Amino acid sequence: METLVTRLLSLRVGLPRELGVAGATSPLERPWTSAIFKEPVTGPVWLSRMGLAGDGQADRKVHGGPEKAVLAYPVTHYDFWRERLARDDVGPGAFGENWVFSQGTEADVCIGDVLRVGGARVQVSQPRQPCWKPARRWGQRDLSLLLQQTGRTGWYYRVLEEGPVQEGDAVALLERPFPAFTVAFAHHAMHGHAPEDAALLAECPLLTPNWRDSLRRRAQGNRGDDRPRLVGPNSAD
Repeated sequence: METLVTRLLSLRVGLPRELGVAGATSPLERPWTSAIFKEPVTGPVWLSRMGLAGDGQADRKVHGGPEKAVLAYPVTHYDFWRERLARDDVGPGAFGENWVFSQGTEADVCIGDVLRVGGARVQVSQPRQPCWKPARRWGQRDLSLLLQQTGRTGWYYRVLEEGPVQEGDAVALLERPFPAFTVAFAHHAMHGHAPEDAALLAECPLLTPNWRDSLRRRAQGNRGDDRPRLVGPNSAD
C-alpha cells in the first residue's frame, strides 16, 4: 500500500538559545533556554534517526532522541489558536514543530503509521505531551494546559530510513498496522477516564516505551500529576 495523503507544507529547525529577561519578576518573562523557535528551511535537509540536521533540544531528558526525532503539527489547528489567543502571528513553528502538513489531524493519523516523506521513511511513535515551554513562548500561562485539553498537540515520528526531506515533499502512507489507534485515541487513552482504553493501548508494540509504561500505570488508577510538566516554572511564586 502506498497512498498519497498530504504534503510537507513547512519544514523548520532550530537550536537551543537563551531567552527571557534577566532580573524579570514575572515567571513568564524570566530567563530560560529552549529550541522552541524553529526557522523555515526551503532546501533539502538530512533526516537521521536522531532528527533533522540543524535541529536540537534544550532538555534532552524529555525532548528529542530516536523515539521523538521529528515533531509534526497540522496546519488546520492554527486558525483555532489565532482566535483563542487573539494573535495573528500564530502559524507554522508556533509550538516548536518541525513539520507542518497540508492536511490531516490527530484523528487521521495512527500510531505505527509508516510514511514516505521525500527520501526518508518515518513511523508515528506517540502523541506530543506538551511541557510548559509553549506557554512561556506565548506568554499565556494556561496555554500548555489548553493544548492538552483540546488534544491539539501534534505527534512524533521515529526514523526508519534516513534520507533527505524538504518543504513541498509528497507524503505517502505505506503501512497502517493499527488503524484503531489514532493519535486522538492515544491522547484520550492517556488523559481521559477510561482505564480499559489505557490498558488496551499499552499493549501496542509500536507505541514508545515511556507511553506504554505511563498507560499501564493509568490503567491501574495511578493518574499522576501533570501540573509540573504543564506549568513548571511558569507558576506564580
